[in-house]
Amino acid sequence: MTLLIGAVTVGLILSLLALGIFISFRIFEYSDITADGSITLGAAVTAVLLVHGVHPIVATGVAALAGSAAGATTGIIHTRFGINRLLSGILVMTALYSINLHVMGRSNVPLVEQRSLATIAEHAATRVLGATGDVRVMGWEITVRDLAMLGFALTAAVATGALLYGFFKTDLGAAMQAAGDNAQMIRALGVNVENMIVLGLAISNGLVALSGALLAQYQGFADVQMGIGMIVWGLASVIIGEALIGVRQLGFLIAGAIMGSVLFRLLVAIALRAGLDPNDLKLVTAIFVFAALVLPSLMKRLPHRRRAAAGAA
Repeated sequence: MTLLIGAVTVGLILSLLALGIFISFRIFEYSDITADGSITLGAAVTAVLLVHGVHPIVATGVAALAGSAAGATTGIIHTRFGINRLLSGILVMTALYSINLHVMGRSNVPLVEQRSLATIAEHAATRVLGATGDVRVMGWEITVRDLAMLGFALTAAVATGALLYGFFKTDLGAAMQAAGDNAQMIRALGVNVENMIVLGLAISNGLVALSGALLAQYQGFADVQMGIGMIVWGLASVIIGEALIGVRQLGFLIAGAIMGSVLFRLLVAIALRAGLDPNDLKLVTAIFVFAALVLPSLMKRLPHRRRAAAGAA
């Protein structure tokens, strides 16, 4: 049961990453690889601030702002200097690796003894439940910390999804969606498309960095390597969510990204429990995303080929 709760908790935390990838990948069709660096940046900034005694909420907020700055930098490099979208993300991601090392001062910062959002949630759950050890839920023994972090991660994911949905219902959010759908039309209406892209990438990477900040506090450490391959994780979550929902409406897509992240983390946990070599995890993830991207188009072509074959016969 502990493994299941841990997988769901991490999936909910990484759903913020999925929501960030959803903005860049689906709203702007921008394959923003900056996410691999900004999630580590969020964890690094949070870890260093917590070690220096900064309140966890403030540290988490500053981490999100740092991620937004990284995303805005990618957008500015692309829009103001005409650098290719993919290349602009690669440039910022590469720079962030060194920046993260400078922020942390070393490759790994432990947070086990530091006050964090995880410890705050645990203390709050202890007061509410009146227990400090294990509690029984539906016949299962669950630690107060695991239960507290599950509730906190669920609250964070739902609140972020609701805020994102509300934002895209505003005039600014609608303009951002229009800039992604039809740049020529929205430019003719007087909207600066370049500014919309910069703002969109800033919000996207702010969410990614927020995910990294929460993940570091949950796991109890920040590591300079923790962001490798995270954009693939986010893409997998978005794709799984779209397959689960099957509806192209904004609210359902946001909910689907959250559900996809949780389901993907559960699949990873089950595969590892079944004996999958952890060294193969990134390879299997890449293959899965490739299959998820290719299979829908193949499934659409199949009926046409059958009709063509029947007509020829």
